[in-house]
Amino acid sequence: MIKIYYGDDRVRAKEAIQQFLGLNYEVIDGANLEPSTLPTIFLGASLFAEKRSILLRDFSENKSVYEKLPDYLETPHNIAILESKLDKRSATFKALKGKVELCEFTLPEKTNFNQVFDIYKTAKNDGPKAVAILAKIKSSEDPIQFAGLLNSQAIRDFALRQGSKEKRALKELSKLDLELKSSKLQPWLLIESFLLQVSSW
Repeated sequence: MIKIYYGDDRVRAKEAIQQFLGLNYEVIDGANLEPSTLPTIFLGASLFAEKRSILLRDFSENKSVYEKLPDYLETPHNIAILESKLDKRSATFKALKGKVELCEFTLPEKTNFNQVFDIYKTAKNDGPKAVAILAKIKSSEDPIQFAGLLNSQAIRDFALRQGSKEKRALKELSKLDLELKSSKLQPWLLIESFLLQVSSW
């Protein structure tokens, strides 16, 4: 099975690749491949397993091998291809569409950094008010990226004043990060819960 992951959000793409391939997989740089090596990659078995898990990086940048990809759709292996971008007008892309899974991961177009920092600043005094401000913008934000911006604001605060509240904020944001990656709860509920607690520290 071949899956193609592309877009500028490499973090989310790599997380999805790990779900597909697992933790142990081969990594091959597509830019340095020759067409003659493709049968070995797509059809050849390894010494340790008949079914291989392979990550091919930047495969489409090597036009001579990328245009051969449709010849290997029947591969017995699990192959993930990671690209920064894909030319959707190319003949190869059109030949692949509908035959392989295409997974696009893009960063939000606009993130209002100042507003995020205002939410954190507000939460330090009034959690419910911060949650109300968040409600107006969260539909256009990515919760993981938003949490990362909260973290950068807390680090900035800690650099200015290394008090107990600043230390607690960093500790709780570390917990929030783990919860966002492992919990089945809605990510925004976890973030709102954090904002409601900040003023009590």
